[in-house]
Amino acid sequence: MEFREPGRALRYEQLADELSGMIAGRILRPGERLPSVRRLSQEKKLSISTVLQALRELEERGQVEARPQSGFFVRLPSPNRNLELKPQTRHALARPVAVNISSRLEGVLALSNRSEMAPLGAALPAIELLPVAQLQRLYGTVGRSSAALLGAASHTTLNHPDLVRQLVRHSLTWGQAQAVDEMVVTNSCTEALSLCLRAVTQPGDTVAVESPSYYLMLQLLQQLKLKALEIPTHPRHGMSVDALEMATRDRRVAACLLVSNFNNPLGSLVPDHEKKRLAELMAARQIPIIEDDIFGNLHFGPDRPWPVKSFDASGNVMYCSSLSKTVSPSLRLGYVAAGRFHAEIMMQKTLTSGATNPVTQVVVARYLESTAYVRHLRGLRRAYEKQVMQMSEAVQRYFPSGTRLSQPQGGLVLWVELPVGSDSTALFEEAVSAGIAFVPGDLFSASGKYRNCLRLNCGNPWSPRLEEAIKCLGLLAAKIAASA
Repeated sequence: MEFREPGRALRYEQLADELSGMIAGRILRPGERLPSVRRLSQEKKLSISTVLQALRELEERGQVEARPQSGFFVRLPSPNRNLELKPQTRHALARPVAVNISSRLEGVLALSNRSEMAPLGAALPAIELLPVAQLQRLYGTVGRSSAALLGAASHTTLNHPDLVRQLVRHSLTWGQAQAVDEMVVTNSCTEALSLCLRAVTQPGDTVAVESPSYYLMLQLLQQLKLKALEIPTHPRHGMSVDALEMATRDRRVAACLLVSNFNNPLGSLVPDHEKKRLAELMAARQIPIIEDDIFGNLHFGPDRPWPVKSFDASGNVMYCSSLSKTVSPSLRLGYVAAGRFHAEIMMQKTLTSGATNPVTQVVVARYLESTAYVRHLRGLRRAYEKQVMQMSEAVQRYFPSGTRLSQPQGGLVLWVELPVGSDSTALFEEAVSAGIAFVPGDLFSASGKYRNCLRLNCGNPWSPRLEEAIKCLGLLAAKIAASA
């Protein structure tokens, strides 16, 4: 037991006061992670229990929050106690609907890519965060030393063995190494998803998707003439397996398409026990799972989360990913760990686009083989986490009362829910005139839900330009909320 001398604070209170002062002085900013318990223990020469007591004291004061498997974080300032998104409470079965978003989506993304627009639309990383110099050197080296790649057959050899070996090696970080003979290298994660859908569906089929769901997934369903069955998705815990179980009891569902690690746009993370349950449920009902894990390496917590694929015992999960959010979107390089659907996906790939650029495959293999890749990922995760938190703080500061926002556990996007009655499409039109672009929320739903929501890209380092854009967007949102 620790005794207090008269007029003197206990050691845990001294540490709590010191950290509290750093938070008040914005040395530790809202949303930032505090130093680890072990590090504080070593630096302050205090016991682990004393440090934990100090952090619990700060929790009681409402200044920090503990996140499972991630550590302690400075709480975001909240204008009300209900700032975080509410989970969807209804599990009533939705009806499959045809998707029709492509024409409008193309217009939104075209505006988002204009250089004069504040870059809040497309979920892309800033070039200064990417290993451009290393890639340039590798392209030069590979070009000089491997000229034969320029004459490689484009339809008979789809995968370069060096790249496949590196992809399999890195799959060890998420629980279950993938088999070499189930890998298919693709031109992007989008192509990987398209190949998987083509392998297991026919026009008119129904595909279960998250709600909200990534708009390019919906666009693929539209292109392939597939219907979407929207499954309620928790803002922190991802797709509801209970709702999926109900929806697939009696209905013909050809596939389940989801992002289990850091859903786009919510940033939600399906817990491991639910991933296991999901894998077993869909295997038992013979419904293939197509899993997009493009954000899996961008976790804010200490450990890389396992995908649903790691819990797959029957080859029923097709695992898709790419390097567009971590290394470079211009590489156009993705892949599928195809499970029992490997032969059909290989055939689809051969017929639709042939081999992915072999020079790029070798360049990426060399980069993944180097220690530079692991160091780059570590720094990129810290950058994205900081940028998401800075964006969250700015939204809270400038947007109207009643706004709610997601609490992403990884990735580089933020989902914002405006007060009831607001229209994000009307806001988009006003914002474009002010040089600001984002993606309106209804483009993340096949049935036009989420009209009062929007997604913000957090892939760029915080700057006065972004601060001013969020401030302007907040003022426009307040005007629209008032008129509603």
